[in-house]
Amino acid sequence: MSMSGKLKNKVVIITGAGSGIGAATARLMAAEGASVVVTGVPEEGVISVADEITLTGGSALAIPMDVTDPQQVESAVAHTVESFGRLDILVANAGIQMHHEDRVLHQLSEDVWDRTHDVNYKGQYFSCKHALAQMVKQDEGGVVILIASITALSGMSPNVSYSSSKAGVVNLARHIAVHYGPKGIRANSVSPGPLERTPDFDNHPDPVGRKKEYLDKMPVGRLGTAEDIAPFIAFLSTDDASYASGANFVIDGGWTIIS
Repeated sequence: MSMSGKLKNKVVIITGAGSGIGAATARLMAAEGASVVVTGVPEEGVISVADEITLTGGSALAIPMDVTDPQQVESAVAHTVESFGRLDILVANAGIQMHHEDRVLHQLSEDVWDRTHDVNYKGQYFSCKHALAQMVKQDEGGVVILIASITALSGMSPNVSYSSSKAGVVNLARHIAVHYGPKGIRANSVSPGPLERTPDFDNHPDPVGRKKEYLDKMPVGRLGTAEDIAPFIAFLSTDDASYASGANFVIDGGWTIIS
């Protein structure tokens, strides 16, 4: 999807941007003219993505940041404004999926529940809180995009901490759309379907079996990639999507219509 520089002069913070969907989105939005603040952990991935963007002629700043620490999030927003003068877009993407541990609710470890929600849900809260504060201060509108999951839309996933956290993310976007819409701030969520590599892929108990299970039924005949999701995030950030707010966009190769 080519947007011909429709993000020129926009400043965006992307959380969890050192790999996966966050990294793919950072590369694409930078290519479309945005100044991209690449945040996340570990710092090696964040620095690598930002360096790659800069070396190819884009504008990027690396800020290693743990979304579970509100002081780090607030500091990242302040650093962004110091560097680029403003903040126009937040892509709240950081997330974890503890595949092997996040199963069987009545035996579930409280630590697994807390860790998952601290990153996937509370981390989104911190990110939105501090980004919104800056957007409201600027009084020039803005865009917030939260990355959810199709697991938020049904009870099928065995990863109860993950799916419940992502369900909260969908409604957080709706809240922002309603209550910050009068300030010119739009908010949407994006729910990716089955990807070749999930968050924390190496922790999955049966990655080969998982892939076969999806491929046997997937309408488009393949699993998705981060590069399949990034164009939708980028598009929702542009003025061409100015009438889209409060929605959850499912990008899943048709999986939810047959599952």
